[in-house]
Amino acid sequence: MVSQSLPNQYLADPDVQLMMQVISGDDSAFEDLVKRYQDRLIGFFYHLIRDRTAAEDMAQEVFMRVYKARERYTARARFSTWLFRIAHNLASNQKRGLARRREIPLSGSSDPEEAVRREQEFLAEKSALMPTRQIDSKETQHIVRNALDSLNERQKTAVLLHKFEGMSYQDIGEIMDLNVVAVKSLLSRARGNLKEVLERHL
Repeated sequence: MVSQSLPNQYLADPDVQLMMQVISGDDSAFEDLVKRYQDRLIGFFYHLIRDRTAAEDMAQEVFMRVYKARERYTARARFSTWLFRIAHNLASNQKRGLARRREIPLSGSSDPEEAVRREQEFLAEKSALMPTRQIDSKETQHIVRNALDSLNERQKTAVLLHKFEGMSYQDIGEIMDLNVVAVKSLLSRARGNLKEVLERHL
């Protein structure tokens, strides 16, 4: 039974409702959550560490942690915010033990076309970053990948959550344990760094 004391905006989250079903013992609801978020988590980790196998392993670890924590779960945020906070903490804890710079083609991601589309949309999101010439998708991938990899880990995480996952400043703050002002500052520095790198190529 869902507590009536929970904020309405969280109760309205369909993924929160699925998690409540998981708590009640519905394993099919957990499978639904895995289907909804598996590719997103793999993409998030892949963009951070550039290692397909490690990204898959880390996504699996996140789901294991979610399942183990199910009886302690309380809906104090949107489910996606809670999930990516777990993912962020895992990435931070394991970053030193991973081959973060291994060269793996983007086509090795779970959905290559979706990854290309997201990176192209990210590139064009700000008019200042719009290319002055036509570039093919492979070149776009390479340029955006290098630009993202030029950021430090905190900046890259904030950009991935904001531009790729569409999360608000407040959500990012909850995930990264920052206030909204700090998130805005972090993204502002990231945009400046990205612009500098992209302008050299575009």
